[in-house]
Amino acid sequence: MITKLQQFFNRYLVEDTRDAIPLERRLQMATAALMVEMLHVDYRVTAEEEGELRLLLKQRFKLDNSEIEALIELARHEKREATDYYAFTSLINAHYTQQQKIDLVEDLWQLAYADRELDKYEEHLLRRLANLLHVPHRDFIRTKHSVLKQK
Repeated sequence: MITKLQQFFNRYLVEDTRDAIPLERRLQMATAALMVEMLHVDYRVTAEEEGELRLLLKQRFKLDNSEIEALIELARHEKREATDYYAFTSLINAHYTQQQKIDLVEDLWQLAYADRELDKYEEHLLRRLANLLHVPHRDFIRTKHSVLKQK
């Protein structure tokens, strides 16, 4: 049986979708999937976190409400099975500039601090994703402090 995560991957990220779904859209979906995973990594989702996620997705990616809800629902069903982020990060690495990857890490920090506390699982995932995205440690820390100043 194919999981919803595999269906998501096949629909938005595999090379065969290149003609069917524009690259920009696949990049947005990959980025949004990482954001959704950040929301669920501590197994506790607050209203503040959900609101922040919806706001980021609307502002950054111009996703419509149905796409936002589909991603959130996907994360609820597949949060325990999402152990490999390579499909998402490799697509992002291949097409995002360094600054876009740094901006993504900052967005992930915003999600991590949306409930005003940083869980150890959130920090671990953020470190892992920043590493997979080849974001230097200095930028990882700088974005963290930038978000903390806003909160």
